[in-house]
Amino acid sequence: MSLYLIGDLQGCQQPFQRLLDTIAFSPSRDALVLLGDQVNRGPDSLAVLRQLMALGAAADCLLGNHDLHLLAVAQGVRPAHRSDTLDGILNAPDRDALLDWVRQRPLALQRNGWLLVHAGVLPAWTAEQTVALADEVSRLLRSSDGPQWLRHMYGNQPDHWRDDHPNADRWRVVVNALTRLRFCSADGVMEFATKDGSAAAAPGFMPWFEVPGRRSAGTPIAFGHWSTLGLIQRPDLLALDTGCVWGGCLSAACLDSQGQVREVIQIPCPQAQRPGKR
Repeated sequence: MSLYLIGDLQGCQQPFQRLLDTIAFSPSRDALVLLGDQVNRGPDSLAVLRQLMALGAAADCLLGNHDLHLLAVAQGVRPAHRSDTLDGILNAPDRDALLDWVRQRPLALQRNGWLLVHAGVLPAWTAEQTVALADEVSRLLRSSDGPQWLRHMYGNQPDHWRDDHPNADRWRVVVNALTRLRFCSADGVMEFATKDGSAAAAPGFMPWFEVPGRRSAGTPIAFGHWSTLGLIQRPDLLALDTGCVWGGCLSAACLDSQGQVREVIQIPCPQAQRPGKR
C-alpha cells in the first residue's frame, strides 16, 4: 500500500481530482492523508468535502485553521471574511452532516513513522506528546462542549506552552501551534504576524522546525499551511503547501511502508485567489 501525504487543497477540487488521476489512486490499494485546510478560498469547497467523505477510510484529513474557521462561522461565533468561499457548504442540504464530518477530523497523526500536522510543533513537545495534546482538543471539539468552546478558541495569548496552563489556555496554545504556527523563538514563544518565507523571520524568531534542540527532532514531520515557504523535501521534513489556491501547485509525497519518500508529485493549479489575500 502507498501512502500519499497531500498539501492544502483549500477548496480546489479539480486539481485534487487531477492528482488522484495522475497517481491512479485506488482506495483498495492506497491511502491518503490531507494535511489540513481542505476548504476555503478555492472555488469548490463543497465538492472537496463531499469527495473526501465518499473516500471513507481511504482518506484521513487533518484539521487546519480554515477548517476550524468553517466550524466557527457555521456556529455563528466568527464572522465570514470577504475572501471566504464557504457558502456552498453553509447552504447545502447536507450541511449538518458535512460539518459533523469536519468536526470529527484529527489535529495530528502518526503514519509510517512520520508525525503529520497542519502547521507546526512547539519545541517543548515530543512527537508522542504532540499527538496526545491534539487528541485532547479533538475530543473537546467532538463533545457537546465543542460548539461553546469555539467561542474561546481564538486569540494569540498565551503565546507559549506551559504544562500548568488552565485548560482554556492549554487548548488554545495547542490549536495555535498545530494550525497556525510558522515562527517561534528558541524558547517556544509563537509569532503570528509574519506570513512570508523563512528568511522573513522577525528578530529573535525562526521557523519552528529550525529551533535548536526541539524535542520532536528525532521524528520526521510533514506539514502544510505555509505556502510562502514552498516545497521542502528532506529526510526529516516535508513542507507540502505549495500554494494551490494562489496559482502554485498541489503537492503530494508518496511514502512507502518504511516511511521513505518514493516521489513527490506536483499538479499545476489555476489561480483562485490573489496572493495579497494570504
